[in-house]
Amino acid sequence: MKDENWKVGTLDGFDDILYGVDTDITWKNSQKSREDLGFDSTKEFYQNKIQIGEPFNVKLIQQKLDDLVEGKGQTLFEILIEMMESHKNIRLILD
Repeated sequence: MKDENWKVGTLDGFDDILYGVDTDITWKNSQKSREDLGFDSTKEFYQNKIQIGEPFNVKLIQQKLDDLVEGKGQTLFEILIEMMESHKNIRLILD
């Protein structure tokens, strides 16, 4: 999808653009992304949403943050992987 120039601002928005896509997606430097989108950035992501408040569901986000801190929650990297793998017409390749 190298010729695409999408600007996506939310996880939901990313998931939306995956509908109707029928392709292989190669995630280059996926190990670096795993580190960059790991615990610290996910914690910061949730904390920022909690600080903003509405329109975000603060109670739900606080639970996700609590789960992350307790070792039961997903990192942003894991969320993105799960999202892409949920689309049956996409073959995800981690490079």
